[in-house]
Amino acid sequence: MKKLEYKTEISATPEKVWNTLWNAETYEKWSSGNRFEGNWEQGTVMKFFDTQNNGMFNLVETNVLQKELKMKHLGWIMNGELSPQGWEESNISYLLHPIENGTELKVSVNSLDEFVDFYNGDVPKIFEKIKDLAEN
Repeated sequence: MKKLEYKTEISATPEKVWNTLWNAETYEKWSSGNRFEGNWEQGTVMKFFDTQNNGMFNLVETNVLQKELKMKHLGWIMNGELSPQGWEESNISYLLHPIENGTELKVSVNSLDEFVDFYNGDVPKIFEKIKDLAEN
C-alpha cells in the first residue's frame, strides 16, 4: 500500500464542488462516463461501474455533507458480480475546505501498489474536469 495525496483549489463554493462530485449526472462527466449505484449514506455500500459494467464496490465510512467523504475499497465488480478482495487498508477520502476564493479539494488514497501510476496519471486530469464543471 502507498499513501497518495492530491489537492487543488476550485473557484466555487464547497456546496457546488460537493454536488459536482456526487451528483449522478456530473459524476458521469468527470469520471469519463462511469456511473454509480447507491445513496452515499454512511455505512452503506456504493457500487462504481465503468462503461463495460465492471468496477469496484466500497463501504461509505464517513459522509459529512459538503466536507468529507471517506470510503473503504472492498472489491471488484466483474460482469455484475461482486468479488470481495480483503483490501484491509485500501481507502479513499475527499476533503473539502472553504478558502478565500472558493474550495480546496484534497483527495487522499491508500492505494494498492499496482494502482499508483493510475492515480498519479489520472487524478490531475480528473481535477481539471471537476474544476471546469464546478466553476461553470
